[in-house]
Amino acid sequence: MTIPRRSESETDALAQLDRIIEIMRRLRDPDTGCPWDVEQDFSTIAPYTIEEAYEVADAVQRGDTADIRDELGDLLLQVVFQSRIAEEAGLFTLADVARSISDKMVDRHPHVFGDEDRPQVVEQSGRWEAIKAAERARKGKTGVLDDIAAGLPPMLRALKLQKRAARVGFDWTQIDDIIDKLHEETAELRAEVACDPVDQDRVIDEIGDVLFVAVNLARRAGVDPETALMGCNSKFEQRFRYIEEQSEKNGNSIHNLTLDEMESLWQKAKSAKHD
Repeated sequence: MTIPRRSESETDALAQLDRIIEIMRRLRDPDTGCPWDVEQDFSTIAPYTIEEAYEVADAVQRGDTADIRDELGDLLLQVVFQSRIAEEAGLFTLADVARSISDKMVDRHPHVFGDEDRPQVVEQSGRWEAIKAAERARKGKTGVLDDIAAGLPPMLRALKLQKRAARVGFDWTQIDDIIDKLHEETAELRAEVACDPVDQDRVIDEIGDVLFVAVNLARRAGVDPETALMGCNSKFEQRFRYIEEQSEKNGNSIHNLTLDEMESLWQKAKSAKHD
């Protein structure tokens, strides 16, 4: 594969990558580095990696390009940090990480880096999944649900489990059937919370069923459930802040409002222009 001449921005990117690698080397130096950075390992850093990924997603949703840039930098630091930990342990290097993903992307795009014809988007999606299935098979993971990370956020993992199952035909035939199932699960939840005494384990189980079906409904409706919930969270926050602002304008505090007063302001917030 012929590599074209690098642009000025690409050359600068490599220089800055060298810089952050050197910064991390110094931070991790056991004699002169930062004590906090030195004592970290894979398990202690992993939560920060997840947090940074979500902060990237948040910046993207807000459309704040400056924040997207900064948060991507924070996420890149996590890759460099974890790779440095691995290199010190003799496991792998940052170069190995870059080589692994580069090889993977070349293998998954034979229509770009090989001789295959360029497919349409829908056809490409099918080829992509076939290539990934072949990769899993080479690793000895032949089960339909193999290789779905257990550490994924539960909603995302539910979505991936459902997508994998659907590929072999284990899926609802009609979206109305999923809605009916959601009604069934909420009825079962209603029955559990009405018990005296309440069996909390059963309630947890039924709430899990409701959430799982809701994710399935979103999938069949062509909606990303994480994005939908993110939007709902934002909407709730806007409306609740409206209640706070209006109570302060009236010389009051939200802490002193009755539930009826808060509900009245909530309904006004729903019809406000900013919503």
